[in-house]
Amino acid sequence: MKLTVVGGGSTYTPELIDGFSRLRELLPIEELWLVDPDPTRLELVSGVSRRMFARAGHPGKIVATSDVVAGVADADVVLLQLRVGGQAARHGDETWPHEAGVIGQETTGPGGFAKALRTVPVVLEIAEQVRRHAKPDAWIVDFTNPVGIVTRALLEAGHRAVGLCNVAIGFQRRFANLLDVDFRTVRLDHVGLNHLTWERGVTVDGRDVLPELLGSRLGELAEEVELPASLLSMLGSVPSYYLRYFYDHDEVLREQLGSPTRAQAVMEVEAELLELYADPHVDTKPAILEKRGGAYYSEAAVDLIASLTTDRGDVQVVNIRNNGAMPFLPDDHVIEVPATVGASGLTALPIAPLPDDLAALIGHVAGYERLALDAAVNGGRERVLHAMLAHPLVLQYDRAEKLTDLLLAENSKHLAWAQ
Repeated sequence: MKLTVVGGGSTYTPELIDGFSRLRELLPIEELWLVDPDPTRLELVSGVSRRMFARAGHPGKIVATSDVVAGVADADVVLLQLRVGGQAARHGDETWPHEAGVIGQETTGPGGFAKALRTVPVVLEIAEQVRRHAKPDAWIVDFTNPVGIVTRALLEAGHRAVGLCNVAIGFQRRFANLLDVDFRTVRLDHVGLNHLTWERGVTVDGRDVLPELLGSRLGELAEEVELPASLLSMLGSVPSYYLRYFYDHDEVLREQLGSPTRAQAVMEVEAELLELYADPHVDTKPAILEKRGGAYYSEAAVDLIASLTTDRGDVQVVNIRNNGAMPFLPDDHVIEVPATVGASGLTALPIAPLPDDLAALIGHVAGYERLALDAAVNGGRERVLHAMLAHPLVLQYDRAEKLTDLLLAENSKHLAWAQ
């Protein structure tokens, strides 16, 4: 198997390498190509990656290149994990929305919209190279945020693609720890859109234990997602951390104002990681990498790719076309739910009817996402303004206009149509 990682110069790539090394029986990689435009990062990350493979006795060959065509040529799977504009652009996403009284976040709200505008055109260009040069049945696995919008862009353009997020696998591991059971026995009733999801059930040995957890471990669960315990009780489910941006927006905004951004924290961690990667004696995943985020990403990626290429037909939480799973959404919208995964494709498991409040919020955000993708593909200030106004954290027209102007001022160098 040839597996290509576009964005392979990311400081987070050694997390993937660690997973590929530990789980090589599940995913036998013969060639791993790391593609990245930053030569310094690429050299350092590929160097430590080769040492990690060697230490683990992995027979795979690691190749580093800045040439996308060479990287994806004859690939079986292409994994996308890129960040257009780097952490500097992320810092902007996390700050300029504050000027209009809205949270700053890299995937949610106006900041997430800016990231989609920067990212979608680049991803579609890369995907065209995959179409032309990879194997005809190659899969594109998107881990690039905002995953729901980016995955829908790929699917709408006719690519064989699926989106991946680590939120569900993180919940699976946390529930397993709370229950003191093997995580492989835990199945989630996980429903929503990417970064807008709820855990409505936690099944172990055929029995839903979530009601018991909400009774006996409510405080721990509420603390984990930083939301009031009474809210979880009322919902009868566990919202992802990202729902805090909706359920507790004003408090999050107060916390953000005057505090360092997550981008600034990540930049500090990345500087330290790059120093470690430059050390020829470092041949294992550094402990500090845990501060970079993305817990269990490698396990989720290995599981998904193995099922796509060996036709295991197991169930995993992925971002796929709705295709009627949520009747109130268009079939071509992308949802994040458990699905059977095989070489021929992915199919969502049946979804029990959603409560009105969850369905309403999902529908509202889905409407914004569709307008956001239209703006990302076709450009134009009016499209940006329309999508901005539609976001449930914005809504007011004056605020939407201000945010649109802020977004364009901060991101015009990344948007071909705005230059």
